[in-house]
Amino acid sequence: MKIPKVMSTQHPDNASLPFFAETPDMSGEDEILEAYYAFSHLGCDEQMWDSEGKEVDDFVVKKLLTKYPHFFRKKRLGKEVFLTLRLPNPSVEKEEAKILVEALESIPRSMDAARLFEGGDAPAPIFEVILPMTTSAEELNQVYYFYRNFIQGKQHQPIYPGSITVAEWVGEFLPEKIHVIPLFEDIPTMLRADEIVKEYLKDKDEGYLRVFLARSDPALNYGMVAAVLANKIALKRLERLSYRIERDIYPILGAGSPPFRGNLSPATVDHVLSEYPSVETFTVQSAFKYDNPTEEAIAAIKKIKAFVRRPLEDFEEDFALEVIRKTSLEYQRTVEGLAETINLLARYVPRRRMRKLHIGLFGYSRRIGKVSLPRAIGFCSACYSMGLPPEILGLGVLSSQELRTIESIYRNLRGDLALALRYFNARVFEILPEEAKESILKALDLASTMDLSVEEDQDHKEVTTRVIRAVKNQNYGVLPELIVEAGLLRRFLG
Repeated sequence: MKIPKVMSTQHPDNASLPFFAETPDMSGEDEILEAYYAFSHLGCDEQMWDSEGKEVDDFVVKKLLTKYPHFFRKKRLGKEVFLTLRLPNPSVEKEEAKILVEALESIPRSMDAARLFEGGDAPAPIFEVILPMTTSAEELNQVYYFYRNFIQGKQHQPIYPGSITVAEWVGEFLPEKIHVIPLFEDIPTMLRADEIVKEYLKDKDEGYLRVFLARSDPALNYGMVAAVLANKIALKRLERLSYRIERDIYPILGAGSPPFRGNLSPATVDHVLSEYPSVETFTVQSAFKYDNPTEEAIAAIKKIKAFVRRPLEDFEEDFALEVIRKTSLEYQRTVEGLAETINLLARYVPRRRMRKLHIGLFGYSRRIGKVSLPRAIGFCSACYSMGLPPEILGLGVLSSQELRTIESIYRNLRGDLALALRYFNARVFEILPEEAKESILKALDLASTMDLSVEEDQDHKEVTTRVIRAVKNQNYGVLPELIVEAGLLRRFLG
């Protein structure tokens, strides 16, 4: 079984539009072409197909095989390249729950399309699904057994007593079972990832499991340093579990381009591989693919595919847990004070994908304390667009000695902060509330003790100064253009 190394995703964090996009908000046929482009030109070996929070094309397999037959005869879908569905989680997204059923129902239909294309020995083109916001083994089992019992299993039922079976009527329902990939997105659950995985696997005969660790949402909810340390604790605990239960566990890391969301770009790929050496699969999000020269993206993807994972170095978990506690509390306190300004700017961040809003009737919002925030990309874009890199938020409670110890675990902390601070604009204090300023100034003072090599981006500073002026003057109509202009300079929207 080949485990993919590079998962192309549909995260809308790109400032530039891909050359094939029909509209600024990609959807429908654009995303079919995008999947082919990721496989055939960029060299990705997996495409996440997102059913969560947007209108999804359930005929993606049929369209890929019929539109690009020459490619998929050479690179078989389900064997050399992979399509993995990301489902809504009914425990959280009640209004989207039945989309999960529709997505699972599409799996046997995709198998039929593959058999028509290849013949009877075609591999299953889709056999893995991702469950976001996983918090328990029970949630994973509900997806696993719903497919086994109510989708694949219904083929053996007669249509009515004395009639033919469903399979005799409309054909077999294959594959017989699916793999469910847990996606852990909050720190308390991430720290229990090994327990949840152990419980889920206890009645399964699978020799391996892929486990997805988010990097953006933990940063949004707890701050960058807390997110990195939580990821490392989870990775180490999963590594130990794999040895104990003698099953292969293949981690996936959901990293985006900004340092706050993982700092995975063509320019930083070596740093990320050294930071997370035990990860098997890395996500390549939209900014990685479209905000960088194509040849640089292709070269970086080749590096990831050639990377051979190794165990994560040992570290003091108790110290990491205490840092998570301290910095996340300070981060959340600071962000509560910034929420009004962040939410104002986030309204003007381009969508880039045709998605339903994750607030109100059609989804969920991210809450920090008493306030609601945009999703991680909008949050990041809002912060950067006013010259306030979110990487520094929450750091002010640490001592310089603690920071040095953190660097022994979070090895690229210095480089991540130096890159983020290129985009700091001191004029941002003109539009921030007083209660947030003190924490930010403490963080900046602490960062100054690290002797960082920061090359201030003057062009970006000029754009963010115009954003700050627009906010002060309530001239909001210019914000969408300025936000994109700043994103193009950074090579990521958010």
